[in-house]
Amino acid sequence: MHSCRHNNLLQLPEAGKKLKCTHCHLVINENELNGGYCPECFEINGDKRYNFETQEVEKSTITKYKCEDCGVIIESK
Repeated sequence: MHSCRHNNLLQLPEAGKKLKCTHCHLVINENELNGGYCPECFEINGDKRYNFETQEVEKSTITKYKCEDCGVIIESK
């Protein structure tokens, strides 16, 4: 049994727009796209590819929180 009382909660942001690389098909959140190019294509081939398709993301009715003390994720409707 875990003894943390989860007193220090941080509300996690909703997932941003999802992008899919047209070359390797990696799906990544728009806010994780550092540099604007596909990190997978760059890591594997050294190519900076900037072509992405927008993916539809369903709006969630669940709010997620993370306890800053123990790291547990708590979901709430």
